[in-house]
Amino acid sequence: MSVPDSDVRSPSSAAQPVSAGIVTALVGFTSSFAVVLTGLTAVGADSAEAASGLLILCVTQALGMLWLSRRYRMPITLAWSTPGAALLAGAGAVGGGWPAAVGAFAIVGVAILLTGLWPRLGRVIAAIPSALAQAMLAGVLLPLCLAPVLALRDAPLAVAPVVLVWLVLQRYSTRWAVPAAFAAAGVVIAVSLVVGKVGLDASALLPELVLTTPTWSWQALIGIAVPLYIVTMASQNIPGTAVMKSFGYEVPWRPAMLVTGIGTLVGAPAGGHAINLAAISAALSAAPTAHPDPRKRWRAAFTAGWAYLVLAACSAAVAALIAAAPVGVVETVAGLALLATLGGALASALADIREREGAVVTFLIAASGVSVLGIGSAFWALIAGLIVRTALHFRR
Repeated sequence: MSVPDSDVRSPSSAAQPVSAGIVTALVGFTSSFAVVLTGLTAVGADSAEAASGLLILCVTQALGMLWLSRRYRMPITLAWSTPGAALLAGAGAVGGGWPAAVGAFAIVGVAILLTGLWPRLGRVIAAIPSALAQAMLAGVLLPLCLAPVLALRDAPLAVAPVVLVWLVLQRYSTRWAVPAAFAAAGVVIAVSLVVGKVGLDASALLPELVLTTPTWSWQALIGIAVPLYIVTMASQNIPGTAVMKSFGYEVPWRPAMLVTGIGTLVGAPAGGHAINLAAISAALSAAPTAHPDPRKRWRAAFTAGWAYLVLAACSAAVAALIAAAPVGVVETVAGLALLATLGGALASALADIREREGAVVTFLIAASGVSVLGIGSAFWALIAGLIVRTALHFRR
């Protein structure tokens, strides 16, 4: 692609990648951090450990973006695994508690590393029918996406402004709908703090890494590590490469997996569940709006990396604010943030009529939240879906 020199060198085009990178970081952070905190808390983290997890996720993905974008001169953006955090929220506590969950995060990091070093493992994941993987994700997301409905029933005065702001922004600027909903939630939280005359602990506003020695249990391995790895690969890394390819960029697969695997492994003791290639937000830095010259869009991802380091310093304050929220407000923001992901997962799961029965079974079991032998519903949903699919395809 060629563009006139006057366009490339103009002050406006020079500022484009910087502004695009800042927008990428702000949208990525504000649209899904509530899901991350919800997921980490669900598997046993206390408020300090969840805040630490958010902090280390910001730092590891920022460093990964800075290196990958500069090294390969591509707008390669990273993100925490939002579907993975949603999966954690549905999985709940496992045998061994929070240390076992941390051990599962470390195993996911090792698995992503192996995916980069051993391409066959990536092909195994790609061989899992997409319909079943997406149905599992949709089932996990359903209870979280129902939260705004239940919260609106139970606490309408606190939740209605958040939903209304989200709805208005959906009409005029979808990209900013969830960040605006979070801003509305912040106002609701501030009002509740003033009315309730409750103060925030100043020490909780400062970022702090809380390290946990990982332990391993077979329940956490099967119930958290396996589905978290599958969801991260099938819903983030593989679509992320497809999004980049649509803009003319061939992501260096092995280096990307090595960087995200190392980042996940290093971040696990501090509470980071997984980082991966960005899928949804990847277009913000890779599209022509980031810069008319594709060769210069890498600066957008580079800027996003620095912006995430700034946001990392704010992570503890954000987590403290969320912890002080009225009942239902955080769940509403998280549910609204996941609606688009749920819609995409359902569309992919039901698109192929030949896979529909297995996908529906997978969806229902994942949504049920049933736990057997201390293992969450996501794993059993995938197993049941594969059994149904195999039986029906054998019959056909």
